[in-house]
Amino acid sequence: MRHCIGRDRRVGDNLRLRTRDTNVAKNRFSKAWMHEHLTDPYVKLAQQRQYRSRAAFKLIEIDDQERLIRPGIVAVDLGAAPGSWSQVLRERMRSDGQVSGRIVAVDLLPMEPVPDVTFIQGDFRDPAVLQQLDQALGGAQIDLVVSDLAPNLSGVGVADAARMGHLAELAIEFAVERLKPNGALLIKCFHGSGYSQIVEAFKHSFVRVVTRKPRASRDRSAETYLLGKGLKSRLRP
Repeated sequence: MRHCIGRDRRVGDNLRLRTRDTNVAKNRFSKAWMHEHLTDPYVKLAQQRQYRSRAAFKLIEIDDQERLIRPGIVAVDLGAAPGSWSQVLRERMRSDGQVSGRIVAVDLLPMEPVPDVTFIQGDFRDPAVLQQLDQALGGAQIDLVVSDLAPNLSGVGVADAARMGHLAELAIEFAVERLKPNGALLIKCFHGSGYSQIVEAFKHSFVRVVTRKPRASRDRSAETYLLGKGLKSRLRP
């Protein structure tokens, strides 16, 4: 009996040690992340310019290179919350002091209102949400679809790649159905398993496909952005 009790104590002690080590690791990670976040120049700049997240500068840099956003266009922001990309769209679509064009943002999560942006809360795969979107567009075709969407990552490479690939397929399908022939789609994706398949799907649907890694995207991050311009399907008889 004493042997069993001793063994149980050792098991309990080992569990407590592992739990303590795990908590210590989590605390170290949290402190490191917080330090990086607070010292990040893009975080500080976002606060100064009143953007809702540092992600705004990713779209700004890509747009400076590609000239995607201009007054008068129809733009849709998929996975818009918290709204920094919608803010950039609004900022760059202004002409003579007011927004020229139309901006519709969609997300499963709630989003604080952005002036001149129509927000629809829901899943863009849902027919009811798509109906709301089409009503908001008033029958107009879209010039630009942007998506900073990413799945909830599990840490399991194969599963995460499948989720990312599925999101990319959905974004492409959405864009092909609603973009103007010379329209553009910009999405976030991650290097790794499944990335080459996403690139091939873009090349199948768009005339021009380029990748962009903006400076605001941290070096250690596997994220990159894929841009497709000009619909191939619209070129077919």
